[in-house]
Amino acid sequence: MNLPSYWEAVIGLEAHVQLRTRAKIFSGASTVFGAEPNRQACAIDLGLPGVLPTVNREAVACAVRFGLAVGGTIAPRSSFARKNYFYPDLPKGYQISQYECPVVSGGRIPIGLSEGDPREAGERVVDLTRAHLEEDAGKSLHEDYAGFSGIDLNRAGTPLLEIVSEPQMHSSAEAVAYARSLHALVVWIGICDGNMQEGSFRIDANVSVRRRGAQTLGTRCEIKNLNSFRFLEQAIHVELARQVELLEDGGRVVQQTRLYDPDRNETRAMRSKEDANDYRYFPDPDLPPLCIDPDWLEAEARRLPELPQAMRGRLQRDLGLSAYDAAGLTASREAAAYFETLLQACRVHKPQHQGWPKLCANWVLGEVAAACNRQGIGYAELPLSAVALAAILLRLEDGTIAGRTARELFAERSDAASGTQGATPQAEQTLPGELARIDALIEARGLRQMHDTAAIEAIVDQVLAANSRLVAEYRTGKDKALHALVGQVMKASGGKANPAQVHQLLRNRAAP
Repeated sequence: MNLPSYWEAVIGLEAHVQLRTRAKIFSGASTVFGAEPNRQACAIDLGLPGVLPTVNREAVACAVRFGLAVGGTIAPRSSFARKNYFYPDLPKGYQISQYECPVVSGGRIPIGLSEGDPREAGERVVDLTRAHLEEDAGKSLHEDYAGFSGIDLNRAGTPLLEIVSEPQMHSSAEAVAYARSLHALVVWIGICDGNMQEGSFRIDANVSVRRRGAQTLGTRCEIKNLNSFRFLEQAIHVELARQVELLEDGGRVVQQTRLYDPDRNETRAMRSKEDANDYRYFPDPDLPPLCIDPDWLEAEARRLPELPQAMRGRLQRDLGLSAYDAAGLTASREAAAYFETLLQACRVHKPQHQGWPKLCANWVLGEVAAACNRQGIGYAELPLSAVALAAILLRLEDGTIAGRTARELFAERSDAASGTQGATPQAEQTLPGELARIDALIEARGLRQMHDTAAIEAIVDQVLAANSRLVAEYRTGKDKALHALVGQVMKASGGKANPAQVHQLLRNRAAP
């Protein structure tokens, strides 16, 4: 929504990131998604009398890695508190969380600014307030129960890292850019699987409006449990419109928690928005302070991979790639790994070629990304490995095959291999072996590119004779006509003619 110029949106986001641990944060119960209702809730998760929670060390390690990745302050000593409220899917009547002493304070998330072409994107940062550990609640199920609601407590006790931003975003586009960057980061460093459909990454949006230039914040409403970037954008749009209309009609915004209904594209009140005092926080008497010593901090810092922002800078600085290509390649860790493996394989076989970085980037962001989208899989799941693609690109670069043939071979192998029982696993795909496979396929199917000038000349002459109108247009200065003629020659040659030779021959023969 484009607000009237005298209104300003103020948006802060709270992300609930499900941590990638095998057990829950305070018990040994499984966190595997999809089990039958109430099969993974133990006595500790239910808060039965006599049980005592124990902190999951790996959940704390995930929080530490996140704090290091965003440049936050890791508290050497933090504490857990009980957040008291009553809801059917909260069996204990309280949630174990962190309040006064979170494990991470501060930090920053870089985001792209442009709403249009990413090649024009600038970059800014959103400051973080805190990130704290807590347990998830259960889930209320409202369907297929003949007018009743069911309670599934499998999710109760699942480890979460709640990441709270400062209210520094002023449009839905900025909020989505921040959410995407945060999502990419937690997946990149391996602390979350990022599956929004399963609830592994959920967003609450705190939305308010104020008169432009005002220093005080308007009354905020919190939109809960947004599990897609599209819903986040739409929910902010309609909530901003609701608040502006309410204020301009002389009403006032009431602080409350709201839900977004995508079917009706509206937000509706859920309950009045609680303040911290309403939750009656107090230190959890069953959990001692959480202490993180410097040695453990150093060990977790060593486990961190190269971060996306650092990698983007390296790809531009060392490989000469554009900001657009660098941003695309670092959109996910899988894409970055595929690119670097592909580039290394190509360079090892032919190190003197200077065009490998751009060629590899074009293929990863083009053909490879399209194949993953077609099959609904990630780069790591693509049956055709980066090494196998390197074999195709090596034969493309040395002129053995044409670009069209290279694309056809890639599409054929990447799509067909997913349903082929005899496909070679990625781990067993070596460059010599893949080159041998590609060479055998090229020879068996007669795919070798034509370099015979006399043969190409014969095809060019046939095409010119059959397309006098295009020849006339080219002679009047219409370059599109030349491209059309090239396409006709490539079609007539089965895609095997050398494109450079075709262009030169056509220019010579079609010239006035």
